[in-house]
Amino acid sequence: MTNVQKAREALGQQLRDLRRDADLTGRQLAELADWHPSKVSKIEYGKQTPSEDDIRTWCEHTAAEDHVPELVAGLRNIDAAHLEWRRSLSIGMRRAQQHVNEIESETRLIRGYDPALIPGLLHTPEYAEAVFHRVAEFNQTPNDAEEAVAARMDRQQQYLYRGARRVHYIIGEQALYTTVGGDGVMFGQLDRLLTAMSLPRVLLGIIPSTAQYLVSPTNFVIYDNKLAVVEGITAALSTTQPREVAAYGRAFDLLAAQSAKGEAARALIRKAVETRRTASTGSIEDFS
Repeated sequence: MTNVQKAREALGQQLRDLRRDADLTGRQLAELADWHPSKVSKIEYGKQTPSEDDIRTWCEHTAAEDHVPELVAGLRNIDAAHLEWRRSLSIGMRRAQQHVNEIESETRLIRGYDPALIPGLLHTPEYAEAVFHRVAEFNQTPNDAEEAVAARMDRQQQYLYRGARRVHYIIGEQALYTTVGGDGVMFGQLDRLLTAMSLPRVLLGIIPSTAQYLVSPTNFVIYDNKLAVVEGITAALSTTQPREVAAYGRAFDLLAAQSAKGEAARALIRKAVETRRTASTGSIEDFS
C-alpha cells in the first residue's frame, strides 16, 4: 500500500466519522446528495478519491461545514503528492535534494524515523550514492547520482555544522543490517554513525529488533511542528495539517521512548559491525 493510498483511506475515515456523528447511514447520505449508493462506501474506504465539491456536499449534509477547509487541504495534499514525487524524480535527484535543503534551511529541529535505512543527513557519500543509484534504477528516472550525492553532502554541512539546528533520528536496528552497496560501504556507514553521535546537534536512537510493537513501521520526517513527510514507493506524502503533524509527533515520541541511546545505541552499532565482519570473514574462508 502506498502512502498516498493510506492518506486517501485516512481522509475516508474522517468523512465516515462525520457521517456517523450525523447519525446517517451511507445510503441516507447518498440519497441526500443524489449520489449512487456505492459512492459513499468507496470514498469512506479509500477506493475513490472525492472531489472538493463532494467534500463540501458531504459536510453540508452532515452539518460539518466547519471541517471543509481542513478536509479540502488534505485532499489537495493527496492530489499533489504523487505528481510532485514523480516530477522531482523526472528532473533528477539533485533537484530533489535542493528542494529538501530549502525546507531544512527554515527548520530548527528535524525529527525522523526510518525502520530499515540510515537517514540522509547521516549518510556517507558511498552509502548515499548506492541509494541514489537504486532509486534511479527502480523508478527508471535520470541517474544523476554523483550530483545528488554532492547536494546531500552540502545539506549535511549546512545543517549539522552551522547554526543552532538539531536533528533527532530514530532508526530500527534493521537499518544497521540492511546492506546498501556492499560490506565496504556498510563498514564506513556504521563508523559514520558512531562519529555522528558525538556531534552536539545530533541525537540518535535505535529501536532494538525485539522491541514491543507500538507504531506501524513507516518512515517519516517532521520539520519543526509544521510539516510531516512520508516517502513511499510511488509517492511522497506531505502534510501541514496541525492534527496530522501532531499525530506523527506522538508516534515519534513513542518510538523515542523505547529507543536505545548513548552507549546502548553504540553497543548495537558495534554489534552490527562485528556481525558483518564475522560473516564477511566466514564467506572468504568458505570460498578458500
